[in-house]
Amino acid sequence: MDVLKISDALSIPLAEIELTAIRSQGAGGQNVNKVATAIHLRFDIPNSEALPESLKATLLGRRDRRISSDGVLIIKAQRSRSQDRNRQDALQRLAELLQKALQKPKKRVPTRPGRKARQKRLDAKGRRSAVKKTRGKVIDD
Repeated sequence: MDVLKISDALSIPLAEIELTAIRSQGAGGQNVNKVATAIHLRFDIPNSEALPESLKATLLGRRDRRISSDGVLIIKAQRSRSQDRNRQDALQRLAELLQKALQKPKKRVPTRPGRKARQKRLDAKGRRSAVKKTRGKVIDD
């Protein structure tokens, strides 16, 4: 497997993806302290030759905390105790993120407020109006 297939038209060579094995966080006894099972995936979006410019712009325009200021996407996979499963998980999460970025967002269809919503708004306005009317000057007869 030399490439990560995103869609029929898009695949990323694994040479563009940097995978590093690190020690996992959290509880796990002796195993977690001596075996590097977590995977740190780094993907340099601006310097990728496989991604089209439009997809790069979409990804970099997102406010995703996994994308650093210099445009490097960082995914940390440590769900499993196995390094191989964590590697597959990290690659799968990268593929899912890129597939989501490829999809065009649905256009919002504007709707008008329903009868109940309009009535609720009018009732609230009436209550607010009544509160303000009570603040007026008191006229003694």
